[in-house]
Parts: sequence; C-alpha cells; structure tokens
Amino acid sequence: MCISTTMVLVLIGLVVLSVLATRNLSNYVREHLAVTVMLNEDVTDIAGKRLSHQLASLPYVKQVEYISKEQALKEQTEAMGSDPSEFLGVNPFVATIEMHLFSDFANADSLSRIARQLKKKHKEVVEVAYQEDLTDRVNYNLQRVSIVLLVLAVLLVIISYSLIANSVRLSVYSRRFAIHTMKLVGASWGFIRKPFLQRALSIGLIAAVLASIFLVAIIYALYSYQPGADEVITHLEMAITIASVFFFGLFITLVCTFFSVNKFLRMTAGEIYKI
Repeated sequence: MCISTTMVLVLIGLVVLSVLATRNLSNYVREHLAVTVMLNEDVTDIAGKRLSHQLASLPYVKQVEYISKEQALKEQTEAMGSDPSEFLGVNPFVATIEMHLFSDFANADSLSRIARQLKKKHKEVVEVAYQEDLTDRVNYNLQRVSIVLLVLAVLLVIISYSLIANSVRLSVYSRRFAIHTMKLVGASWGFIRKPFLQRALSIGLIAAVLASIFLVAIIYALYSYQPGADEVITHLEMAITIASVFFFGLFITLVCTFFSVNKFLRMTAGEIYKI
C-alpha cells in the first residue's frame, strides 16, 4: 500500500509542479523575446548608449543591450564567414538596442503601443522590430497548455483518490473480523477507528516523504542538465509541490480509511460473513 501510494503521489506532484511551472515558463519565454530598436545611421555611440539608459529606466523594460554598428558588423562577419563591408565599401549595419520586456507587456497590443511611443518620442529611433506572430503564438500555446494541465490535474486527483481508496479498502477488509470482534466486546467506534487512522497517517507520511525525495531529485537533475530550469522551477514552486504532496498523501489516506472503517462498523455479523 505504501509503494502504490508513493507512486500516486509522485504523479500528483509532477502534475502540480507542471501547472505551477507553466506560469513561470510563460513569463520566461515572453521575457526572452527580443524587441529590436533600430537607430539612425548618424547616431553616435554616446547618443545610442544614452538612449539605451533612458529605455532601461522605463517601467515595462526588464533588460536592454546596446549594439553598436561596429559590434553588429563583427557579429555578422563571424556568422557569415566574410566581411560585408569589404565588397560594399561601407558598414551596412546600424546601431540597435535590444530590449527584453516584462512578461505582462510581451503581447501584441502592448508591443504595438510601445513601438508607436518610442518612434514618436525619440527621433533617433527609425524602426522597432519584433516577432508579432511568434509572440501571439507563444501566448496562445501556453494558455492551451495551462488549460490541459489543469484538467489533467483534476482527473489525476480523482483517479488517485480511487486508487488509494481501493488499497485502503482492501487493507481494512482483511481486518473486518477484528473490527466486528471489537464491536462485540463493547469498544466504541472511535476506539476501533484509532489504530486504523494511525496506520493510515503513518503510510501517508512515509509515502509523502518518499515521493518528495523523488520529486526533488528530478528537479535537481533538471537544474543540472537544463540551463534556465531554475528560472522556471523556483524554490517556491518546489515548496508548494512538496506541501501539496503531503496534503494529498495525508488527506486521501485518512479520509479513505475513515469511511472504509465506518462501512464495516455499520455492518451486522451476517453482512460481514456474506461479503
């Protein structure tokens, strides 16, 4: 029973963790979508850096990076394997500022409004480029994933309750004659239920501890092999997941045991021998 309960709690923990991490994943993806601010050709590095500092102070901007014309030329030369200025005679690139916005502003409406404001307020800005289709697609897909995970979480809790309840019923069923004997000698229902509830509490605690250890091991493995995983699954999500595992482990085992014992307490001797 302890092993089966542990496996069920691991599944519950994984779904709870996935639901919690989806919100952080949504923020992580949206905050890593770059908004490129293209500047005039005659903008100096001093003016460009000054503008980048001004943009960094805006409430919706999380991070900015100024890329000079020389740096852009160097990066493209390394990427293409040849220097385009050699056959063009001039540096074809302009200075740009790459912005990363806070997740609440990384949507099509906000980006469109921000682009208009920047071009209107700063004469150095020629164009504001961002992947509008990608932004909408990311937001849409993450919303769908969130809904699916929530539905899956509800279904899994129902299934988990049924699995643990069946294990508890079998355990109590094997001791149905002991329950009836205690009734015959005048033991109260509370006295009869007590050892069953204590055993259920022990099983729930042990299963929750084992499931928590397994989940923490999975999370730290993700930290080791997947860069950026610590931004998606923080210690807060870990704590909530472990708390959920302990809650479901104790709640389901205790509730199932309580009702299973009560079922046999209400039975007469004839009914017990017939089942």
